[in-house]
Amino acid sequence: MVDQTSQFYAILTNVGAAKQANADALGVPWTFTHMAVGDANPTGLENPPHPLPVATQTTLLNEWRRAPLNQLKVDPNNAAIIIAEQVIPADVGGKWIREIGLYDAAGDLVAVANCAPTFKPLLSQGSGRTQVVRLNLLVSNASNVQLKIDPSVVLATREYVDSRLTEEISKLDNKQSVRAATTANITLSGLRTVDGVVLAAGDRVLVKNQTQAKDNGLYVVASGAWSRSSDADISAEVTPGLVVAVEQGTTLADTIWQLITDAPIVLGTTALTFRDITDGFARLMSPAFTGTPTTPTPAQFDTTPVVVNAAFVKRMGVEYAGYSNYSVSTALALSEVGKLVAFANAATPMTATLPTGGTITPGATVTLLCGQGTLTVTAAAGDSIDAVGVPGDVVMGQGDTAEFIRNGSLWRLIGGTVLLRYSAIMQGENWVTPPQFDNTKKLATAEFVQRALGSFSGAVTYGANVTLTKTDVGKVIRLSGTGFTVTLPLVSTLVEGASLAIQHSGTSGTQTVVVQGGDVIDPGAGLVTSLTLNMGDTAILARAGGSWALISGSAALSYVDRPTLAQFDSSRQLATTEFVQRALGSLSGSTSISASRTLTAADIGKRIELANGVTVTLPDTSTVPQGAAVLISAGPTATTARVTVAASDQLAMNNLSMALPYTLAAGGDFLAIRESNVWRCHFGTEPLRNSPLFAASFSVSGYSKMPNGDIEMWGLTGGSAPGAVTPVTFPMAFPNACHNIQMTYVDSGTQSPASRGGPVQVGSYSKTGFNYSHSGSSSSAQHFWRAKGN
Repeated sequence: MVDQTSQFYAILTNVGAAKQANADALGVPWTFTHMAVGDANPTGLENPPHPLPVATQTTLLNEWRRAPLNQLKVDPNNAAIIIAEQVIPADVGGKWIREIGLYDAAGDLVAVANCAPTFKPLLSQGSGRTQVVRLNLLVSNASNVQLKIDPSVVLATREYVDSRLTEEISKLDNKQSVRAATTANITLSGLRTVDGVVLAAGDRVLVKNQTQAKDNGLYVVASGAWSRSSDADISAEVTPGLVVAVEQGTTLADTIWQLITDAPIVLGTTALTFRDITDGFARLMSPAFTGTPTTPTPAQFDTTPVVVNAAFVKRMGVEYAGYSNYSVSTALALSEVGKLVAFANAATPMTATLPTGGTITPGATVTLLCGQGTLTVTAAAGDSIDAVGVPGDVVMGQGDTAEFIRNGSLWRLIGGTVLLRYSAIMQGENWVTPPQFDNTKKLATAEFVQRALGSFSGAVTYGANVTLTKTDVGKVIRLSGTGFTVTLPLVSTLVEGASLAIQHSGTSGTQTVVVQGGDVIDPGAGLVTSLTLNMGDTAILARAGGSWALISGSAALSYVDRPTLAQFDSSRQLATTEFVQRALGSLSGSTSISASRTLTAADIGKRIELANGVTVTLPDTSTVPQGAAVLISAGPTATTARVTVAASDQLAMNNLSMALPYTLAAGGDFLAIRESNVWRCHFGTEPLRNSPLFAASFSVSGYSKMPNGDIEMWGLTGGSAPGAVTPVTFPMAFPNACHNIQMTYVDSGTQSPASRGGPVQVGSYSKTGFNYSHSGSSSSAQHFWRAKGN
């Protein structure tokens, strides 16, 4: 696999090194004839290893083409390096190039190199480029290396052709014009003024008046020493009859000069003489034609510097004939043919009617651009539009382009972004889906994306023990029935990230998911070798390193160990059972307090037991949230355990404010809940003890009330004379009625016969009291009475 650490280089083979040594020692030529290329993949791997040249090689690893060299030359920047070149034509290829070999006239592999993998397509694949392969090789003596080629079977690169053309053009007599020409001997350095022209670096100058005539010629101005121009810096380029035109100058502007020195010319040795030939000669440099001059039409695809005419330009179509812009619907005129015509109107849809008329030649084109809004392209009456077999108007959206070509009365859509809408390659099942887990830079089809990144690639149901394979990867695995085992594929057979979604879709029981060999499942809380799925459970597993990672699904929740949120947290984060127990159900702890102190937020949610004589102050209500609660209880023998609150708070029991400090009964308790600035006491024995529903008065004459409405009262009468009717008033009135009254004679001293105060009779009883009398013998006799009602 090739990456940023890969190395690419060329070496001589052992055979090549021996032949080079022999050529150097004997001074005999060493001839290279052929170059071979290969894919270094003899076994047809999907992603073969990167090949490295080895000196012992006598063949390439998997050669697929060998052909004569196109060119062999010495590197102009390093005389010890030779550059071998081969051109692979457009109709050869369909394979990868990863290795290159150089062969000599004896057919021996003398040099081998590797290269970055490159695919050489075939013309039939729609990308028939010509491929140039070069091999740079370090040799000890480049002069011994020769090239033997057959010109009839090699191809020339454009670089080679351009280089040769430049060399040959430089040898022509007619040279590129100069900006100025000298009128006297000058120093050939620095930025100076010549014939009234202030020269700049890079200007061309004709130097023709030097004292040493051998220094005459064409020069390029520089801030330092001037150099001869590239088209006249060797003897072969400075030929008798050389002609150059002068562009500017006080005296020599627009003149033409010719070298009249005869051959042979040795540049820098032969004196060079130039003559003004402006008068009497037709201007060859930058002629200004008038009238209608003509020139032959060059051959189609001609790339030489010959003069072209309108017919050649029209045939080549190298550029648009012009540019037009419209913002309203327009019928295009004949003058728009060959132009780029733009339409733009964001508010109103537009229509473009293509040009019409019999003078439009077949092959004429017009290109439209929709810059803003929408544009409908239609044909004029008598004409028609065709888009790859789909006749009718063409609708363009913002940014769309469309190129139409004329054929008779038909405008055919042949280019632009709109053409893609009609192209078969953009519709239907025209792309090949890459293999599963492919991670190259190939185009991915919707099928590949669905399978790899988004939706599952499919679903399958199993109803018995099954061992999954790589074909199940990417699918939803549904397990019907109950009580069977699903075995996961070996992770070593899958790529990183390969995933499975498993669901227990049965109606009862459990399913078991297990691994193979030494594989493990990592749920994030230790490693396991199996998972148990309850009815409806899901488990999404992915290969991560050497294990199956349980990354999602309800089964993963069993392994989640979340931190308990802060006390009183009211956000939407998930709560642990610890948080719930502390906040809503069981108390979070119990604390015994044996010394008076102020409770804090940390005591909230706990049971606080107070020792005798201890006074605790409940937390300031501003420091705890609404609903915060604490259970306060007194020890079993603590008769003086007390509770108070902060200065701005209150303590309320049964919705009544309590006097502070509040003293609990021994063993008494209550749950204090914060509401605004009040600690309200609920539950426990203390609210019952203070509840109006349990009100009582425990004096000689008293009462006791029950929550069900029952009320009992009692008292002791004073003395009354026998037979006298004496009224008794209840300590409180019964709300509804008095139902029963009982009386008992009382002797506060030595008991005497009962006749002293009895018998006793009761009458006229009501909600507020009753009357009684007795038939005893004592006027000081007293009686206990007890009344019940509601």
